[in-house]
Amino acid sequence: MDDAITNRNDPYASLRFREFKFFLVIRFALIFALAMQFAIIEWKVYILTNDPLNLGLIGLAEFVPAFCLALFAGNIVDKKEKRGMVLKCIFGYLFIGTGLFFLTWDYVMASVPKNMVLGLIYFLVFCGGIVRAFTSPSNFTLLSVLVPRELYANATTWSTSAWQIGAIAGPALGGLCIAWLGVHWSMLLVLGFVLVALFCILQISPKPIYYKEIGETVKQRLTSGLRFVWKTKVLLNAMTLDMFAVLFGGSVAMITIYANDILHVGPQGFGMMRAAPAVGSFVILFTLAYKPIVTRPGIKLLASVFGFGLCIIVFGLSKNFVLSLAALFMSGILDGVSVIIRQTILQLKTPDDMRGRVSSVSSIFVGSSNELGSFESGVAAKLMGTVTSVVFGGCMTLGVVITTYIISPAMRKLELKP
Repeated sequence: MDDAITNRNDPYASLRFREFKFFLVIRFALIFALAMQFAIIEWKVYILTNDPLNLGLIGLAEFVPAFCLALFAGNIVDKKEKRGMVLKCIFGYLFIGTGLFFLTWDYVMASVPKNMVLGLIYFLVFCGGIVRAFTSPSNFTLLSVLVPRELYANATTWSTSAWQIGAIAGPALGGLCIAWLGVHWSMLLVLGFVLVALFCILQISPKPIYYKEIGETVKQRLTSGLRFVWKTKVLLNAMTLDMFAVLFGGSVAMITIYANDILHVGPQGFGMMRAAPAVGSFVILFTLAYKPIVTRPGIKLLASVFGFGLCIIVFGLSKNFVLSLAALFMSGILDGVSVIIRQTILQLKTPDDMRGRVSSVSSIFVGSSNELGSFESGVAAKLMGTVTSVVFGGCMTLGVVITTYIISPAMRKLELKP
C-alpha cells in the first residue's frame, strides 16, 4: 500500500493510493460493460418478441443463480485471495460477452431459429448470474484492503459513485450505440471495456486473507453472514429498505417500452433516458466527495429513497419527453445518495473476516432485487399495463420508506463513525 497521508477531510484522500485508482477503473469499466450489455440484450429481445414479459425473463434468468449461490459464494470469497477472485470473474464475463457477440451476428441470426437464439441468450445471462454471485463480494472485500479503515467512507463514496455512473451510463451508451453501430458491433464495445478491467486488475498485487478457521460446520459458515446481518439491525434495515425500493421502483426495465411505444423517441431517446440518471449520479459524485454525509445519515437515506419513489411516479405518468428526462435525472441523484450511505454502513459495520459473507447477503437483499425488479416490472406491465405498473411500483416504494421510518428507531438515530 502506498505511503500516503490519510486525511479524512481530504475529498481525494483514497485516490492517493495507486491500487485504489485501478480498482475504481475496474468498478466503472466492469459495471459499465455489463450494464451496457444488459441494455443491448433487452433491446434485442424486445425487438425479437415485442413482449414485455420477455424483458422480465432476462432479469429472472440472472436473478436465480445469483440468489441461489450468494451464500456459497460469500463463504468461498472470504477463504480465497480477493484479487484472484476478481480476476476469475473478469475472465467469466469475457466468455459470456464473446458468446453474446456471436449470437447477435446477422449471419447467426439468419442461420439459427429465433427461439434457439433466445434460449442461448437466456443461458448466457444465466451464466452471468453465476459469475455475479462471486463478483459482488470479491469487489467489496478487495476495496477494504486497498485503503486504511479511516478512509472507508471516502473510498466507498468514490467506489459507489463509479459503480453508479457506470451502471447507468453503460445502458445510455448502449442505446446510442444501437442507433449508431447496431446491436452486434455494440457488443464488441462491451468486450473492450471488460478488457480494460482485465488490464487494471493485473496492476493490483495479491492481498492477504483474513479468514479465521474456528471449527464451524459448513451450514454455520454459509449462514454466518445472515446471522450477523440479522443481529446488526442498522444493516438489516438499510438492506431491506433498498431491496424493496429497487424491487418496486424498477422502472428502468420499462424504459425500452416508454421509448418505443409511449414517448415514441426511438433508440436515440432510449439512450438519452438511460443517460439522465447517469448525469444525476455524476453530479452526486462530486457533491458527496466534497461534502460527505456525516450528520443524520439514516434520515437522509430514508428521504433519498422517498424522493426516488416520487421520481418513479412522475416518470410513470409523464407523456412529455423532457419531464421524463428530468424525473430520471433526479432519480439518479437520489439513488446515488442512498447507495453511498448504504455501502458506507456496510463497510464500517462489517468485520474484516466476514466481508465476503456479509456482502453476499447484501447482494441477496439488493443486488439480486435489480433483476427480480425487472421481472416484477415485466409481469406487472403484462397484467396492469406499463404506466399503471410503474406508478404502482413508485407508490409501493413510498410505503416501504414510511414503514421503515415508523418501525426503525435505529435507522433514524444512525451515526457513521470509523
